[in-house]
Amino acid sequence: MGVVFTTRPELSGHVGMVASTHWLASQSGMAVLEAGGNAFDAAVAGGLVLHVVEPHLNGPGGDLPVVAWSAAAGRPLVFCGQGTAPAAATFDAFDALGLDLVPGTGLLPACVPGSFGAWLLMLRDHGTMRLRGVMQYAVGYARHGFPVVPGIARTIGTVSDLFTDHWHTSRDVWLPGGRVPVTGSRLTNLDLAATFERILAEAEAASTDRDEQIEAARHCFYEGFVAEAIAEFYAGEAMDVTGRPHRGLLTYEDLAGWHATVEDPVGVDHAGTTVLKAGPWSQAPAFLQQLTLLEVTDLASLGTTSPEFIHLLTETAKLAFADREAWYGDPAHVDVPLDTLLSASYADQRRSLLGDRAVTEGLHPGSPDGREPRLPRHTGVGSAPTAAVGAGEPTVSTQGETRGDTCHLDVADRWGNLVSATPSGGWLQSSPVVPGLGFPISTRAQMFWLEPGLPNSLAPGKRPRTTLSPSLALRDGEPWLAFGTPGGDMQDQWSLLFFLRHVHHGLDLQAAIDAPAWHTTHFPSSFWPRKAEPGRLYVESRVGDRSIADLRRRGHDVSVQDAWSLGRVSAVSRDPDGTLRAGANARGMQGYAVGR
Repeated sequence: MGVVFTTRPELSGHVGMVASTHWLASQSGMAVLEAGGNAFDAAVAGGLVLHVVEPHLNGPGGDLPVVAWSAAAGRPLVFCGQGTAPAAATFDAFDALGLDLVPGTGLLPACVPGSFGAWLLMLRDHGTMRLRGVMQYAVGYARHGFPVVPGIARTIGTVSDLFTDHWHTSRDVWLPGGRVPVTGSRLTNLDLAATFERILAEAEAASTDRDEQIEAARHCFYEGFVAEAIAEFYAGEAMDVTGRPHRGLLTYEDLAGWHATVEDPVGVDHAGTTVLKAGPWSQAPAFLQQLTLLEVTDLASLGTTSPEFIHLLTETAKLAFADREAWYGDPAHVDVPLDTLLSASYADQRRSLLGDRAVTEGLHPGSPDGREPRLPRHTGVGSAPTAAVGAGEPTVSTQGETRGDTCHLDVADRWGNLVSATPSGGWLQSSPVVPGLGFPISTRAQMFWLEPGLPNSLAPGKRPRTTLSPSLALRDGEPWLAFGTPGGDMQDQWSLLFFLRHVHHGLDLQAAIDAPAWHTTHFPSSFWPRKAEPGRLYVESRVGDRSIADLRRRGHDVSVQDAWSLGRVSAVSRDPDGTLRAGANARGMQGYAVGR
C-alpha cells in the first residue's frame, strides 16, 4: 500500500503515548508519564482533566468503564465505574408519576456517580503516584480556567433558558455574568476546584500513607461532604424533560453503599488478535459479536469505502444490536447467555441472515441455547425528531432535544501497561449542578426500560446497560492496542471500522482513524426518547457518490453527512520491541495524541 495522506502523523516513540478527545487531557497525561508515573497514573490525571475541560461531555458525577493491561499483574482488567440505580428506583415509583420511560434529564434518572470511584480504585491498586500528583492538573484548570471549545458554547447556548428559568445552580456555574461563554474565552469552575481541593486536603489530613489518602478521598466523595451535598439536593425537585419538576431518588445510602469493582474482560479471537471488552452490563459485547459474524469473510479484499464493505458491516451491526436489545443486561441481576452469543456456532446461524438487501423493518435477535428472545414493546419508531446526527449520546432539555456526547482516553507506557477509558455522563445539559460541588450527576438510568421481564429492565441496585465501550486487543497474548470513541450507540460501530481497517487493510493508527465513517440507527437508541430509524444509514460524504448510489440501490435509507463528522476514535499501541504508537481524531478539532 502506498503512502496515505493523514490529518496528523501516526506518532511513535518509546517513553509513553497518550491519545484523547482533548489536547489538555492528553498533555496532562503525558506530563505524568514524563514525571515517572505509569499509564494508570496518567489515565487518572488525564481523565480528571476531561471532567473539567469537556463538561458538556462528562463530569466527576458521571460513569466510567476502563479496559486495561496491567504489566505487574500480567493480565487484562476491567474497572467498572458504572453506578447502580437507587434503592427507590422501582416500577411503582415511576408508575405513580405516570411515566412509561425514564426521563433523559433532571433528578429522576440519576444513578450513583461511578467515575470518581473507578479512577481512585485504578490509582490505588495499579498506579504509583500520590493523589495530589494526579489531581493537580484538573484542579489547576478548574481554578485558573480552560478554553471554551465550540461544543461548550453551543451546548450552554442551547439550554441557557432552562438554566435561567429553572436550574439556577447550573446558571451560576455555566453562565458567568449571565451570558453564554464565548468560544475561545477562558472559563473557570471555582466550585469544582474547591471540591477537589477539599477532597485533597481531607485526604492528606487523614494520613501520610499513599493508599490511605486515596481511600480517604473515596470516603469524602461517597460517604463525606460530597455525598451529603448530593443527597440533600436530590431530596428536592428539579424540572426535567417531562415539563414537570420531580424529586430525585438518589440517597446518601445509595452512595455510601457503592464501590467500584474490578472484573475479568470478555473476549474473542480474530485475525490473530484477542479483542477484550467489558461485560454485558455495557453494549461492548456487540463489538465482539460483529467480529464473530465477520470471521469467515475476506475483509482485506473489500475496499475500505466500497458499498460491499459498508453494506456488510451495516447489516452485521443490525444483527449484533438486535441481540443487545434482547439479551444484554447487568449479569449480577439477569442470566445473559454470553458464551453462546460469542460462539462460532451461534455466529454461523446468524450469518445466514446476511443478504444482499438492507433490512429496513424490525429487529431480528437470535435464540441462543434455544431461548426465546424478547424485545421491548417500545420500538422508538416515530417517537421524536432527531437532532444533528453524529454528535453522539443525546440528552434532552425542556426546550427540545440537544446532543451530548462522551470522552475517550488511551495511554501506553514504557513498562507495558495499556489503558483504554471512556468517561461519560454528568453532562452539564442533562441535570442541574449540585450546589457547592460544581458538577451535575449522571442521568444513566434513562437507559433502563420501565417494562418488567427484560434484561435491561429497571431494578434497584442494578447497573443500566451503558453504551460506553473502551477496547483492548492482544497479539500473541501480549498487550498490543488500546482504542475507543465517544458516540453512544455508535461507539461499537465507529471503533469497529477503525479496528478492521488497521488489522485487515494495513492502515496505520492515524489513517484508520481518518478514513471515512458510517453507522446505522436501525435499532432503538439507548437514550430518551429511545428513537429508532429503521433502515437508516448515515455516511460521511467522503465514501463517494458511487458507493452512496449503490447503497441506496440495496435498500438503505442513506443520509449523507459532512465529510468529517462521524466518530472521534483515538488509539495507542505497543510493538513487541517496545515501540509505542498513537493517533487521535481530527474531527471536532480538539482531539490530540502526544508522546515521545
